[in-house]
Amino acid sequence: MTSTTHRLFDLSGRCALITGGSRGLGLQMAQALGEMGARLALVARKASELEQAQKHLRGLGIDAQIFPADLSQREVIAPLVQSVRTALGGIDILVNNAGATWGAPAEDYPDEAWDKVMRLNVDAVFFLSREVGKHCMIPARRGSIINIASIAGLRGNPPPMRTIAYNTSKGAVVNFTRALAAEWGQHGIRVNAILPGFFPSKMTAGLLDAMRDQVIEKTPLARLGGEQDLMGAAVFFASEASRHITGQCLAVDGGSSAI
Repeated sequence: MTSTTHRLFDLSGRCALITGGSRGLGLQMAQALGEMGARLALVARKASELEQAQKHLRGLGIDAQIFPADLSQREVIAPLVQSVRTALGGIDILVNNAGATWGAPAEDYPDEAWDKVMRLNVDAVFFLSREVGKHCMIPARRGSIINIASIAGLRGNPPPMRTIAYNTSKGAVVNFTRALAAEWGQHGIRVNAILPGFFPSKMTAGLLDAMRDQVIEKTPLARLGGEQDLMGAAVFFASEASRHITGQCLAVDGGSSAI
């Protein structure tokens, strides 16, 4: 007999769209949702990486379909949502995880760098949420949107980090989460954010090579994020276990934002 608590976390019958789902944090969260029964639509720019992710997930018995798309190009978003709806029948869970960064001093920050970061980290989050909300979640009177922000959206950076656009974009995602939660709660849609700290990834590799010891020293749990550390938070926000929670931002950072 399945307990009430197990049922709260069960995602059987739900469909989840995960951007940046081919590797790293996105694939980690996709696996977690799939292990709890969700059918997956993985979106990323590189088809080859999506195919590898699909093979990995299917090896675990997880139903995953792939949709190559560059979300920094606004015109691909509406057709993408239509393709996922056709393939899966709907979208119950949206994980806005795809992101970009660029390091440069603020006084010399290139225009193209600012635009690149904002198009993917802010614009794509809004336009994808708008399309999924309008065509899937509002008609269904339910849904969960999980925005992947960052603790960088809560503060500035210690030297030598110079990521003014990334910090600004993630701060925007934090308040976007609150604003959309307030507006769409009437439709039964929950909007929450996960704010990762430092996790080893392609995006953070160069920085951690230079600052790993410094980062760990300033983290109360004295460790970096690991391969399972976003799984629980993703399932919690996606499932009925968080059905009375919206507009909230959960830092998953080993405590570094607490000091």
